[in-house]
Amino acid sequence: MKQMRLRYAGVCRLCGASLAPGTEAVYETETKTVRCLTCVSEGRSPAPEPLGEDSSPAESGIARASARREYERRKAKDEEKLRGKWGRLGGLAVALSDERQSTKAWERGAVGEERLGARLDSAAHGRLAVLHDRRGSKANIDHIAITRKGIWVIDAKRYSGRPELKIEGGILRPRVEKLLVGGRDCTKLVDGVLKQVGRVCDAVGDVPVTGALCFVEADWPLIGGPFATRSIHVLWPKRLAKILAEETEGDVDVAAIREKVAARFRSS
Repeated sequence: MKQMRLRYAGVCRLCGASLAPGTEAVYETETKTVRCLTCVSEGRSPAPEPLGEDSSPAESGIARASARREYERRKAKDEEKLRGKWGRLGGLAVALSDERQSTKAWERGAVGEERLGARLDSAAHGRLAVLHDRRGSKANIDHIAITRKGIWVIDAKRYSGRPELKIEGGILRPRVEKLLVGGRDCTKLVDGVLKQVGRVCDAVGDVPVTGALCFVEADWPLIGGPFATRSIHVLWPKRLAKILAEETEGDVDVAAIREKVAARFRSS
């Protein structure tokens, strides 16, 4: 471990506190995670792995790893283009230019995955296992949680605005459900989770699989808020962690299913 000033935003792996760029924190080279100085000064230690001596954070995966790599790749490519275009003034052009929105979106996504990952890790126990950033066919699966009742496939999104369900049609027309976030049509996010759920179902057989879209910084109302569309739960991190922590009764062998899922969907 080493104390350093963070170059990028992070989340304390112990308390889940958000750490802004430039914050002094302790970086763990083995797990590639950070701890806030408050936790370090209070002597807090990571909880032991609940699923056996051979279990490790590396095997569980690192939330945000692939999104962070894609952000760094795109950022480097954008800077290379600017330097090539401006020659000697390339460094100045890079310093004065704003990041492209398509590039910045990957950094925002990485932070969202980090925060949700920290929340899920803090809720994990002997009857709840969590895997992060698993390789899919075209898109990675952000988080997979295994409880005594089944498997949850979780997609983390860091969007602004209020998520809501819009229903069109009905009696005389086909019923159509749309997911809106801040008034924007985000129904394609539901399609993406359904595809991920299907791939996990194919891998685990008759174990129940549930999908969830978890919005990290959305404008949720004080009363109510979570809903489901086409069997996909739409909710926020604290609510999701509470539901997972309560699924303690069931027939699923958490340790065995965790190993099966981890072998089929490797860490990115």
